[in-house]
Amino acid sequence: MDGALLALVVIVVVALAFDYTNGFHDAANAIAVAVSTKALTPRAALGLAAVMNLVGALISTKVAATVGSGIIDPPTGSGGLQVVFAALIGAIVWNLITWYFGLPSSSSHALIGGLVGAALAAAESVKWLGIVDKVVIPMVLSPLIGFGLGYLFMLAILWSFRRANAHKAHRGFRYAQIVSSATMAFGHGTQDAQKTMGIITLALVTSGELDDFDVPLWVILASALAISAGTYAGGFRIMRTLGRRIIQLTPAGGFAAQTVASSVLIATATVFAVPVSTTHITTASIMGVGATRRLSAVRWGVAGNIVVAWVVTLPAAGAVAALAFFITHAIVG
Repeated sequence: MDGALLALVVIVVVALAFDYTNGFHDAANAIAVAVSTKALTPRAALGLAAVMNLVGALISTKVAATVGSGIIDPPTGSGGLQVVFAALIGAIVWNLITWYFGLPSSSSHALIGGLVGAALAAAESVKWLGIVDKVVIPMVLSPLIGFGLGYLFMLAILWSFRRANAHKAHRGFRYAQIVSSATMAFGHGTQDAQKTMGIITLALVTSGELDDFDVPLWVILASALAISAGTYAGGFRIMRTLGRRIIQLTPAGGFAAQTVASSVLIATATVFAVPVSTTHITTASIMGVGATRRLSAVRWGVAGNIVVAWVVTLPAAGAVAALAFFITHAIVG
């Protein structure tokens, strides 16, 4: 096995490891609400999320194309593979740091920040207009949309069921949350597994194994399986943050938050082909639902800590990726 092929194999393995960390870092967020309202047990919820992540990941590769070819110009040769490798290291390290402290930051933005940081360190071209259109604008708008729709949808539910028997409605929404949890995990699969598909395909193009940016079937299956395995393996730290510390939700509120968040995720993946953060959208939807009670019902201090993690993620992951590139380049040459 020559050096270039070995480097490609290492990148594929590292990319799938990132996908796995993404699974326990992000995918648990998709079903945190159902666990907090006791609609599902933690293990049952994670099992459901793992299966639906797999299904969602097989649906589309539009986001993969955006991540793999819309953020930086595909680099070439061994130096290009070093860029991809460093981007992955930056994203993984930041994922692990935020996971350790229980902060639900964005794995999506960690990967994008890693790509930009590694590309700048290697003096490669960055598509800044693409970053503004495909990353920054959706990063700002998607949580605002999630908050607004969460607020309005919860108001609609409260109005529609204002005369219903509280006990029956409570039980009905608990069952409905199983469906909304599945949809939420499906939406996560359409988004987050595709980012790994994009980075692996970028490495295949960079190494010359592919002529065009067309995601191979084995890449789709491997990425889908990796994120599903990571989902089932863990995620309880961040599940506690999202499910309980922001606001204590009722089954109706949990159903509303998940329905809104999954709708936004699926629309951004299949219609607009932009990589957005499951964490951003889930958190904002929960906050929007909570705000229908009263603004003080939302624990804004926790939400503020999460916002800080969002803002820091892009530059922090980029800095780690740049450092990883310089170290890799010094060793490999």
